[in-house]
Amino acid sequence: MDSEKRCRYQTAMISTYCSDTSVLDPIVMLDGTEQSQDSDILTLLHSGKVFIVNSRRRNGLILFKQYHAEFAGPGAAVGGNYDCDCLWVLSIGNLSLLNPESNEERQKAYLIRRQWIRLIKQITENPVSGQRVHKIIDQFEQYFPSEMVTHLPDAAFALLVGVLPQTVSIVRRSGSEADS
Repeated sequence: MDSEKRCRYQTAMISTYCSDTSVLDPIVMLDGTEQSQDSDILTLLHSGKVFIVNSRRRNGLILFKQYHAEFAGPGAAVGGNYDCDCLWVLSIGNLSLLNPESNEERQKAYLIRRQWIRLIKQITENPVSGQRVHKIIDQFEQYFPSEMVTHLPDAAFALLVGVLPQTVSIVRRSGSEADS
């Protein structure tokens, strides 16, 4: 009987917490600007068509889902049924989306998307939240210029690796203090 009460309580607690929490409303860049092109990209993704992030550029998309975010880097497939639940996107770099020219190209893009997901999964398996934040920022700085990574919002990294935005902010501050 106690376990029944506990389960109901936990369910109510989770649903109340999640419904009141919206990290995405709105995603604003650190310089204070919202990216309007990102809403156009979201419309494209919801069209049902599959696109490929151009593998010849340093670009990518952070795809915000209801409770997490995913990164689709160069060569990854985006759109189609896979991203119909996407709530918002954040483009990184000079984004270029291509139409797949063949089924083989589309399959390869889906495999690359899986690789990006596995990379983030490996990072999130670390039980220490601060280390997850360090690792995801380090990974992004390997692909993109550090000044570009600096301008990405804390909420984006938080949803990628399952931490609070405040944790990202603390780690970023401590990292910049260590660099001084």
